[in-house]
Amino acid sequence: MQRPYTIALVGNPNSGKSSLFNVLTGLNQKVGNFPGVTVDKKTGVSNISESLSANIIDLPGTYSLYPKSADEQVTYEVLLNQKNADRPDLIIVIADAANLKRNLLFCTQIMDLKIPVVITLTMMDIAKQKGITIDTQELQRLMGVPVIPVNPRRNKGIANLKKAIGDIYQTNLPARADFIDLPALTGEWLQEVRQLCELDSNYAALHVACNYTELRYINAANRIRIAALLGESGFHKSKVQAGEIMQRYKKIDAIIAQCVVTESPMKKMVISEQIDRVLLHPLWGNVILLVVLFLLFQSIFWLAHYPMDWVEQGFALAGEGLNNIMQPGLFRDLLVNGLLAGVSGIAVFVPQIMILFGLITILEDSGYMARISFLTDRIMRSAGLNGRSVMPLISGMACAVPAIMAARTIQNRKERLITIMVTPLMSCSARLPVYTMLIALVIPNRVFLGLFNLQGLVLMGLYLLGFFMALVVARVMSFMIKTKERTFFLMELPVYRAPRWKNVGITMIEKGKIFIRDVGKVIIVLSLILWGLAAFGPPSQMRAVEEKYTELLRQHPEQHTEIEHKHATAKLEHSFAGIMGHGIEPLIRPLGYDWKIGIALITSFAAREVFVGTMATLYSVGDTEAGKQTLQDKMQAAKREDGTPVYTLAAGLSLLIFYVFAMQCMSTLAIVKRETRSWKYPVIQFVYMFGIAYLSALFVFQVFR
Repeated sequence: MQRPYTIALVGNPNSGKSSLFNVLTGLNQKVGNFPGVTVDKKTGVSNISESLSANIIDLPGTYSLYPKSADEQVTYEVLLNQKNADRPDLIIVIADAANLKRNLLFCTQIMDLKIPVVITLTMMDIAKQKGITIDTQELQRLMGVPVIPVNPRRNKGIANLKKAIGDIYQTNLPARADFIDLPALTGEWLQEVRQLCELDSNYAALHVACNYTELRYINAANRIRIAALLGESGFHKSKVQAGEIMQRYKKIDAIIAQCVVTESPMKKMVISEQIDRVLLHPLWGNVILLVVLFLLFQSIFWLAHYPMDWVEQGFALAGEGLNNIMQPGLFRDLLVNGLLAGVSGIAVFVPQIMILFGLITILEDSGYMARISFLTDRIMRSAGLNGRSVMPLISGMACAVPAIMAARTIQNRKERLITIMVTPLMSCSARLPVYTMLIALVIPNRVFLGLFNLQGLVLMGLYLLGFFMALVVARVMSFMIKTKERTFFLMELPVYRAPRWKNVGITMIEKGKIFIRDVGKVIIVLSLILWGLAAFGPPSQMRAVEEKYTELLRQHPEQHTEIEHKHATAKLEHSFAGIMGHGIEPLIRPLGYDWKIGIALITSFAAREVFVGTMATLYSVGDTEAGKQTLQDKMQAAKREDGTPVYTLAAGLSLLIFYVFAMQCMSTLAIVKRETRSWKYPVIQFVYMFGIAYLSALFVFQVFR
């Protein structure tokens, strides 16, 4: 089978690479992992022409071919290893036209690998605002590769880019000369390394010489020979790398002098810089950040209200319809009160998940997310971290698993470890269904001054509580973990741009599909298992319950409805699930929880959002009028043996606090083990988070009871 034509997208961070990837691939995307590592691998299919359909790989952003992080190491491995399965047939280098000199350094390094290259110039409008004019035809002539201006956000230049790709695909291009004379810089040994390792280019040979001890695809015999060659020649890695960079910049300066015109030697202040005077102000910047977060959490309730109602009503009608057309029995109970109840309990929150991801994408696309890192750098330093830890923490609002993987970009081992240990304290999207269900249950839906929704304020408070607890724990860990390494936080702030609404829509749809697909599998399996545990129990106990309530019905037929309700509750209590719940009840009773909540705490360790599906199943088992009451109605009506409500304000707040802090996710523990390569850290993480959750929930319940 012929290998599909593969195109890699490479470029500096914030150069527009992801936007171009989304334009080229649309919805034909998937996310996996590069072999052997936990780095995300975004791939997609693009129809370049009628005769060419290409695989597109979005490689992690990097500033040069000298890697400093795990993400950059992946890009390095894909491009340098000629036997790598993902090695591209063509490379699209995305270059920021407003910072052309720095971007061309990376371009020339890629070109010297002797893989066909197309340079795409993005941010042309920003360059124009800065008074920079680029003669793209002259730049193309001097660079010796196609140079295509594109604007992925407005779909401009994409047709020209596809034409350039098609032309390269159909033409056998002659090998390009090296951008700089590498053998003159290094000596004769470079050619011998190239021949020894059967490499395509002198530049690949230079990188093998610099990193042969770390490159897995270099065999032991070749490593010994390379070491001998370098020893004989007096090779000095840093000196050669510095000489290479200086030669490249010397030639790049000459190219820029011929094809780039700047209107004034004084750099023009663009709109982004004017906005930053306000948004990055030490006082007003933080005030505006709090306002943005407030509006984000208010919007989650406000925008999702109607679609959530529609989903809930749809499942209610489906349950009622199945109840009417199916004969009473075990199969109907399994389908309606097991499967449908469990799935409906989580599906109703999909609109909120999609809205959360959509709003986060808008913040990222607009350039404001990077400013959040800058603003919070001082707070991070007070906790023993720096602004580089902010992005994993913010990503933790979506999901802790990729957020923990994102910590690989932190070079300082201590800061990376602390970031991994505290990231699960950030409230992820899996907690959102639990939060919104409990908030709607125990917090009044009141609006103050026509703007401030009490439920939205509580939701925002929960997210902020997790963030500040993460800072506290990070500070404690910074005292406990000793290191002499020092790091400095440097980042490039992208310009402000209008969000690309198509990209926002794609992200919302994809995240909704992923949530339904990944969580749905867990929910369906656990709902069926839980239904079985809740429907069956020890035969002797279940038989005693049946005899008791059959006799009661015979004696008091006029109390049929009340007795049937008590009968269903008694069956559930004596089922296998009920026995589990009662088993841990002594531990959770001081927190204000009953045995049903105990069952949900156990099952939700698989995934936090399973709590909602579990409650939906538990409150539906034995329900003969499925579909006529929502889960919220059933939980509000729930009573203890003494007749008091189960879900009081104190119990609800206690449960909310427990889920803010508790480690209720097996996937997170698994990825922590994988990233730290030890079970020690996941165990410490689980214990300290459970301890904080239990004590905090106990305190809240005692205060509000």
